Amino acid sequence: MARQKPDPAAAKPARAGAAVAMTGLHKWYGEFHVLRDINLAVGRGERIVICGPSGGGKSTLLRCVNRLEDWQRGSVVVDGVELTADPKTILAVRRNVGMVFQQFNLFPHLTVLENCTLAPIWVRRMAKKQAEELAMRFLARVKIPEQAHKYPARLSGGQQQRVAIARALCMSPNIMLFDEPTSALDPEMVKEVLDTMVELAADGITMLVVSHEMGFARQVADRVIFMDDGQIVEVNAPKQFFAAPQHERTRLFLQQVLR
Repeated sequence: MARQKPDPAAAKPARAGAAVAMTGLHKWYGEFHVLRDINLAVGRGERIVICGPSGGGKSTLLRCVNRLEDWQRGSVVVDGVELTADPKTILAVRRNVGMVFQQFNLFPHLTVLENCTLAPIWVRRMAKKQAEELAMRFLARVKIPEQAHKYPARLSGGQQQRVAIARALCMSPNIMLFDEPTSALDPEMVKEVLDTMVELAADGITMLVVSHEMGFARQVADRVIFMDDGQIVEVNAPKQFFAAPQHERTRLFLQQVLR
């Protein structure tokens, strides 16, 4: 694919007040250039949906926000802290960044409640009773408090993903990352997870969501980002993104996912 000129909306300069600021970010897997000169600033409380074809770099970009992926050039600043290879810096950032994966990544030998209290107790040094009260509050928030004492294997996929969301919220994150959270779900379970995410978005938490759920993007996103070939090809508000895409590659993608 020919290199597209970066969209001005994507190339916002890193701001001290930004929740996330990526500047000149490049990443390679061997000789494969997976991220190419990424420049992106995400405001506090902003809701970003990232879409694009498989292999375009979306999940890799998301995983750089909490340094689950390393990079070779450029910088990532999260809540004013530049992510470096220093383990203390990485841990400090991860304490304030929640992540929900495609697969639920729940511990099968722990109950739902134990899955949710593990990090607050061991990372935030929270008392067990306080952690359990917090976990029950968030399990109620995602509408599954009655599942607290069950093991993950006894839950549906949609319920497990809502547990994963509750678990992330138990760390009181400033930023939530969602990496295709509905892609592993049966179609009838997708809506319950998306409804939970819509409610979270109303709280004003900063959200970066990799998803092909275009209805969710229309309803919730402040900006929609289209990525292809490791680049940010287009960024726009949802109304303009869907009604009048600026790039031919974006138009072709939308024709495929909206038909």
